[in-house]
Amino acid sequence: MAWLDTQEQSRWRRYQYDGPRRQFALCRAALRAVLCRQLGCTNEQLAFGLSPYGKPFATVYGKPAPVSFNVSHSGKHGLVAFAPQGRLGVDIEERVARRNLDVLSRAVFGQAEQAELGMTHGSQKIHLFFKIWTIKEALIKAHGMGFLLDASRFEIPLAMRHGTSGSTFQLPQMPAIRWQVENLGTEHFAAAIAHELSRDPDPAPVCNASASNTFIRAETPSIAR
Repeated sequence: MAWLDTQEQSRWRRYQYDGPRRQFALCRAALRAVLCRQLGCTNEQLAFGLSPYGKPFATVYGKPAPVSFNVSHSGKHGLVAFAPQGRLGVDIEERVARRNLDVLSRAVFGQAEQAELGMTHGSQKIHLFFKIWTIKEALIKAHGMGFLLDASRFEIPLAMRHGTSGSTFQLPQMPAIRWQVENLGTEHFAAAIAHELSRDPDPAPVCNASASNTFIRAETPSIAR
């Protein structure tokens, strides 16, 4: 709790249940520890601002810091990613069976994704749903405009839906920008990271992913946990 500032502690108190309250505090403290180490600042010097669409950014002594980051947590797992430049988004989800998977998929999946989900059953359906969901959520968070970006208007590459861990991707709404997308899912959770690639003519290095079990620290171009 000593890592959290006044606003974060206020947000912590608004959680109704002990589990989510504890998860928020742990993940937020981990984020601050990672950023302080990367930026060479103290926790008291670190603060956060919000973009017009609500995406947080780091400041040191009130000035925007030279780092891009994103954070997500679900159940017992947290994911923190950072990069020296380029927009970044992550998502992590524990795979919990839901009765309304088809309803949710109709809201955010494309036609081919919905058709593929409709042809799978049981645990395979749950795994496919959360794989697509986390990759899309990572792209939406990296883009930075929230659900103003219609997720049903783009589809995750077929190769990634069928097991390829990474791919470059272009959103139809922003065809000039390339994103590196990585599936970080394990048997314990579904997770993904999306990172804006340099617009330089030389291709950027491809992210590599490795996995552990409780907390992920993501660094580009390599990812470690």
